[in-house]
Amino acid sequence: MGAVPPSRPEFEREPIDASGVGEVARPLSLVERLLNNDGLRKIAILVTLAVVWEVYARWLNNPLLFPSFSDTIATFTADVASGTLIDRVLTSLRSLVLGYGAGLALAALFTTLAVSTRFGTDLLNTLTAMFNPLPAIALLPLALIWFGLGMGSLVFVIVHSVLWAVSLNTLTGFRGVPETLRMSGRNYGLTGMRYVVHILMPAAFPAILAGLKIGWAFAWRTLIAAELVFGVSSRSGGLGWYIFEARAELDTARVFSGLLAVILIGLFVESVIFRVVERRTVQRWGMQQ
Repeated sequence: MGAVPPSRPEFEREPIDASGVGEVARPLSLVERLLNNDGLRKIAILVTLAVVWEVYARWLNNPLLFPSFSDTIATFTADVASGTLIDRVLTSLRSLVLGYGAGLALAALFTTLAVSTRFGTDLLNTLTAMFNPLPAIALLPLALIWFGLGMGSLVFVIVHSVLWAVSLNTLTGFRGVPETLRMSGRNYGLTGMRYVVHILMPAAFPAILAGLKIGWAFAWRTLIAAELVFGVSSRSGGLGWYIFEARAELDTARVFSGLLAVILIGLFVESVIFRVVERRTVQRWGMQQ
């Protein structure tokens, strides 16, 4: 028979009185709560920039060269009230939605083919290396020849600006998916689109979301640049054309008003739409802090 293990002595301890330790967690003060609020910090930055803008414009005292923030806001408010600026923004957004949506659809098609077959991977890598460095605005002359002076040309250059950035980020995210997840999907018999949707997309969604943000930024600035060149589609000019007309009339305050509209739309999409998507996906899943 083996040796009997020694018995383990038991100990009893009296609980320690921690009443004299003090506050373990104290409530934050109002100033600390305000400093920890992301929205308030960003608003403070915007207010600071507006104040610097106003002070510099008044010191320069040359409205033709650099209008003040108050003059820009007055022009912006007047054009919004008259409906002029709203019509131009809606015209630009229509082209943007069509081009961005078509670019995302093509990117999904290319990346699905790339992760399903070796030929698709080689095809996407080759096309991305060829066309991703090519500025979308450089294709505008060809777009004018092929599609004429209208929305078709705008959509074409937007698709080019979105497609390769989104495809490249999505493919990079798919390649970063752990092999254990890939093997799990194969063990369940998932192939083709089901494999991409149920396994690759959730695991690679942070990279996909980054690609969507980059594609949106490329599409928005490409659209404004294209509209600055010819910008009249469906007998209505877009936001870029609004800026171009103001420049031709030497109305610098209206130029700044158009640029302010571009910035505000960019801030809304980035800070509201993409922020909501990020909170409900990658942050809820614990993939980002």
